[in-house]
Parts: sequence; C-alpha cells; structure tokens
Amino acid sequence: MTLNIRGNKIEVTDAIKSYIEEKLGRLDKYFENPDQISANVVVRMSGIDQIIEVTIPIKKVVLRAEERDKDLYAAIDIVSDKLERQIRKNKTRMHHKNNKETMDAFSDFAVNSEEQVEETIVKRKTFDAKPMSEEEAMLQMNLLGHDFFIFKDSETNSIAVIYRRKDGNFGLIEMQ
Repeated sequence: MTLNIRGNKIEVTDAIKSYIEEKLGRLDKYFENPDQISANVVVRMSGIDQIIEVTIPIKKVVLRAEERDKDLYAAIDIVSDKLERQIRKNKTRMHHKNNKETMDAFSDFAVNSEEQVEETIVKRKTFDAKPMSEEEAMLQMNLLGHDFFIFKDSETNSIAVIYRRKDGNFGLIEMQ
C-alpha cells in the first residue's frame, strides 16, 4: 500500500513516518493488490492532542479512521487497530451479502466467529421535516440532547443534517 503522509502544524519526522509505515503496512495482508492502493495519512495537532487521520479509498468502499491522543505513537497504534477491525468486520458483512465486486479488493483471510455478529436495525422513526433555519435546527438539536438533527432548510428547501463534531463545533450535510 502506498502511503501519502503529510503533517498539519506538525513536522513528520523519519521516525514517525517509518512507524506509520510499519503499523499500516500490516494491513497489506488484507488486500488482494496492496500495491494498487493509496492511503492518505494526515498527522496534525489540536491543542495538546496529536491526531492521526487515515483514509483508504478502495472499490466502492472508503475505509477511514481517526484517533487523537497526547502520544502520537499511541494514536497510530489505535488507528491501525481500528482500521484492521473495520476491514475484518466489513469483510464478514460483505461475505454474507455476497457483494462479489467489493470483496474482490480484499484477499481471503479467516474470520473469527465473534466477528460474525449481524447488525440489525432495532428502531425506526418517521417524522415530518418542517422548514427551519440552521440556527433553529441547532437549537432544536440541543433541546433534544441529540448529536445530530435532520431538518428541511428553509433557504434552500433541501433536506440537511446538522451534527456536533468531536471538537464541539457543528457540521452541516446538505442533500442536493
């Protein structure tokens, strides 16, 4: 796997780069053609936390994990483990759904029986999305105590999702 490593507000030293390559290199065994896969790695600072963000685009699937820790090496270990769990978990799910085209990107590997947990939808909700502004949606989300809120934007007349980010700020996803 080719790694595109860059730093944001932090210098990526050779030691950090080689540690990232070593840890993420373990994921190559899960891919059919790892030399054709390019992963984007961003290392950045936020206050005293050091954050590593890894994005691996594959056929019809994007693997992504982000971790923050005061120790960058600990964050690298955790993000590597997260990605490995995602691959193993999704390989099982894709195998059950017989999604051959997506599975071709992954090589064969054994899946533990505890990883074969089927996830199901346990609750469904329907609601009328009344038109409101982004500010009203933020207020409504806070009043409900949720981390996200779906609403119809009164300015664009499209469906949008407002959500609370890990850094405490808000994000907005708009449908076109």
